Amino acid sequence: MVTLGFLIALEMAARHYGLPGPIVAQAQEVVFAPQSGFLLYASMALTMVVLTWRQRLIAAGTAIAIDAVILLVRWVADAPVTEGHPFGNGALWVILGCAVIAVTRRTGRERVLLLKGVGLGLLLVAGRKTGDTWLLITSKTRPIVLDQYVATADHALGNPSWLVGRIVTATGPVGAHILDSVYTLLPVAAVVVAMYQLRHVAVERRFPGHHLVRTFLVIGLLGPAIYMIFPVVGPVFAYGADGGPWAVANLWPNTSAPVSVPHHMSFDAITPRNCMPSLHTAWATAIFIHSRKGPRVLRYAGTFWLLATLAATLGFGYHYGADIVAGVVFTLTIEVALRSLARGWDRSGIQLVAYGAVVFTALLVSYRYLPMEMANHPWVFGPLIILAMTSVVHGYVRTTELWEPKATPARQPEPEMV
Repeated sequence: MVTLGFLIALEMAARHYGLPGPIVAQAQEVVFAPQSGFLLYASMALTMVVLTWRQRLIAAGTAIAIDAVILLVRWVADAPVTEGHPFGNGALWVILGCAVIAVTRRTGRERVLLLKGVGLGLLLVAGRKTGDTWLLITSKTRPIVLDQYVATADHALGNPSWLVGRIVTATGPVGAHILDSVYTLLPVAAVVVAMYQLRHVAVERRFPGHHLVRTFLVIGLLGPAIYMIFPVVGPVFAYGADGGPWAVANLWPNTSAPVSVPHHMSFDAITPRNCMPSLHTAWATAIFIHSRKGPRVLRYAGTFWLLATLAATLGFGYHYGADIVAGVVFTLTIEVALRSLARGWDRSGIQLVAYGAVVFTALLVSYRYLPMEMANHPWVFGPLIILAMTSVVHGYVRTTELWEPKATPARQPEPEMV
């Protein structure tokens, strides 16, 4: 009910600015060409974790058949797809069909389990639609951005976006294409890890207490609220050609931003203020964390996705280094809070959540009010920033290791008395 109320409120807010909200945007994809074709099939895959293998094959075949029929109808009607993907409607139809079956053909625990699977799939897509709506709202409601403050503070970290931007540019179109694929298919990577975590749901007939999808959704829910407090558009817009007349100058990635007293700057009403913190870094960090208990190939994939996402966020000029640090702290704090909620709160969980929140707040306050000091003393503030992030990482590793069940040695039988 809380989620539904939030979606309705966001729908009303979007309507106030003349924009389609997440509910309408999702409803349109039942018929019209979906904006999230791959994501809809990934969402269907999440729903299918509650089904048997036979039911999964039937569901997948039905989705493909529906997409084929819709494509044929569009071709006959001469209605080419100019926006969105040519497929994905079938996956959404199957998810909704599972909901109908749960209500009309299932009872008791089986109904609840199937509805949970449907809810999981729809929540993933709703999270994407909610994020898109939030980004539009940030561009409409935050005419002033704080890029100059973050860019100045980023000198303490050595301006990593400018450095990685030049490296990515030097790799040419091949490197850029690979990183762009990693960047855009991040939700699909999350679904792969989540499906591994949920692989026993169909047999055990219950969901685990905590899994990746929960972390993904909470990151997407809380992150945009920080965008509203700390609006930043990113170096490729504030200091690059993509910013057009709104940019400070066309400096990124060839010339580092100069160290000068930062000021608030106006920006257009189109570009999302979605940099602080870097949610792509946050999501990639969550994927990395949740892939640690998987097989070796999944662990390698999680590591690759994290490193490639960091390279893309910096190399495409979408984020500053300061955003990356904030994104890591943001994720670990949320992850500990969700794990504590699932297993029961204890002193270590409360302390780490409080500490992560304090570090995250301190980082944002420093970026806003101490940028000149950070830029003029990089050998002091640079290590301090990294140390603050590392302390949260260390606290997370130590705390979660304490939470792991300890193997107890088997009790040895007592020797018989002669």
